[in-house]
Amino acid sequence: MRASGNVVGVTDFSPTQPQIDDAAVVWSIPRDELATRLPGSPLLLIMHGYGSHEADLISLAPYLPGGIVCASLRAPLIAPAPIQNGFAWFQIGEPGNPEPAGVDAAARGVLTWLDGLATDYGAPAAVSTLGFSQGGAMALQLLRHAPERFASAVNLSGFVVSGDAPSDAALETLRPRVFWGRDERDPIIPPSAVARTATWLETHAEVDARLYPGAGHGIVGDEISAVREFLDQTLLVAAEA
Repeated sequence: MRASGNVVGVTDFSPTQPQIDDAAVVWSIPRDELATRLPGSPLLLIMHGYGSHEADLISLAPYLPGGIVCASLRAPLIAPAPIQNGFAWFQIGEPGNPEPAGVDAAARGVLTWLDGLATDYGAPAAVSTLGFSQGGAMALQLLRHAPERFASAVNLSGFVVSGDAPSDAALETLRPRVFWGRDERDPIIPPSAVARTATWLETHAEVDARLYPGAGHGIVGDEISAVREFLDQTLLVAAEA
């Protein structure tokens, strides 16, 4: 059963099975058009950063390739005070090095929601992910759980989680396309997490790694232009295959 919009808080969710609130998803198209437009269309899953919400990164949709459907998800955990009205995909723990179990659980929650989406509306032609910070870690973790389900991943100012994941060995052969954009002087993501991500991507993906000086822990216009081109070459091409 899919989570509904009358779920106000999520602190009572089991940490082993966090759920995506389907009613909270913000779409780039009217929800009443999903049944006719989603089947056969390319779908981009958008995942916000720590302490943010589903209405944040959907603002990128007009700058991404035309013809794709974007779904911006709300993370399943409530971010603690002093953050207000913000959400998290997993507990922070050590900065840049969260407990893998929490990230794995969040990835399973997204995959369960994606299963329900296909049941409700029909399967999209292809799916890619785009995440910022914690959402960027989620974009990579989804690949590490179900690489066959995603055409590509966009990791903006994010990192790869430590430890092993179910499909890491398969990714060494599959090597999906990954866009990794960041500022070398990002004040939030520690150097250890950056180094871990660089090493992992080198052996598990075909990576397009780009630096954006001055972006800090944020997203800049040149980066979005590059993401648009990347999705043209990956998500749209996969949808047409």
